[in-house]
Amino acid sequence: MKRIVMLVPDVDTARKITHELLSERVPEKHIHVIAREGTPMEDLHEAGLAERTDLLPALKRGAAVGGATGLLAGLAALAFPGVAVAGGAVLLATTLAGSAFGAWASSLIGVSIPSEE
Repeated sequence: MKRIVMLVPDVDTARKITHELLSERVPEKHIHVIAREGTPMEDLHEAGLAERTDLLPALKRGAAVGGATGLLAGLAALAFPGVAVAGGAVLLATTLAGSAFGAWASSLIGVSIPSEE
């Protein structure tokens, strides 16, 4: 996905650019405006949490790292005699649990970090 980021001096310029993009048939759901807190946005489509923060990239990284950690924990658990009977179920459960926990924990951090884009 390509993203165009522009800095403009005022809300009127942002409004003109938004109207030009809409006239070129860019869907409004793909246009997001970020401004200082307290700036009157009126009819402009304000950026949501996913656009303003590092939420989605952090969520993806957390799910991947958590899943890998869960898989390693499951493989380590297979070394114990009673766990080896369940085998694949243990691997699946620890991988899913690790992925879910990693996604949750990293999204809590990512929501507090401004977007890198």
